[in-house]
Amino acid sequence: MAEFQIDDLVRALRECAGVDESVDLSGDILDSSFEELGYDSLALFNTVSWIERERGRDLGDDVVTEARTPRMLLALINKD
Repeated sequence: MAEFQIDDLVRALRECAGVDESVDLSGDILDSSFEELGYDSLALFNTVSWIERERGRDLGDDVVTEARTPRMLLALINKD
């Protein structure tokens, strides 16, 4: 399966949790915290659930608490 990229993650965030108009998701956000980007744990939970359905893969319950930044979440999604 193709690697999940930042553009895929931004699309998932927009579809599942919306976008805070004060945040530019088109910039370099890889190391920004999800909190800085305006996403709380519920938004991340919804996004991770969407990614699991799209990828047909269980990412585990800890992903939402472990991944503090988009880079960390992408690493967990693309692991193995």
